[in-house]
Amino acid sequence: MPAKLETMFVVFGFMAAGVLTGWLLRRHRAGWTGKVTMALIWLLLLILGIEVGSDRRIVESLPTLGVEAAVIALVSLLGSCLAARLLWTVVRRRENASKKEGRG
Repeated sequence: MPAKLETMFVVFGFMAAGVLTGWLLRRHRAGWTGKVTMALIWLLLLILGIEVGSDRRIVESLPTLGVEAAVIALVSLLGSCLAARLLWTVVRRRENASKKEGRG
């Protein structure tokens, strides 16, 4: 089996195990998962930065990436932030509406 295919099965296996675990524990309050997820995202970003910073070829080619790459990155970042804000607003409104209906 090719290494890429094997890696894909491992990734899907971990994801399936997480979904199954979440489904089995759905009745239990797991407020800590958001904090752990955020900490792991920050850790992955740090590791990615270390990886990029330690690769001499990437660091040397940074000036040649050009304005287009910076614009694409900036627009992607802004779009992600706007989409996250919109989603947050929609979720909060639905939560507030369901709370008001529940008090009735």
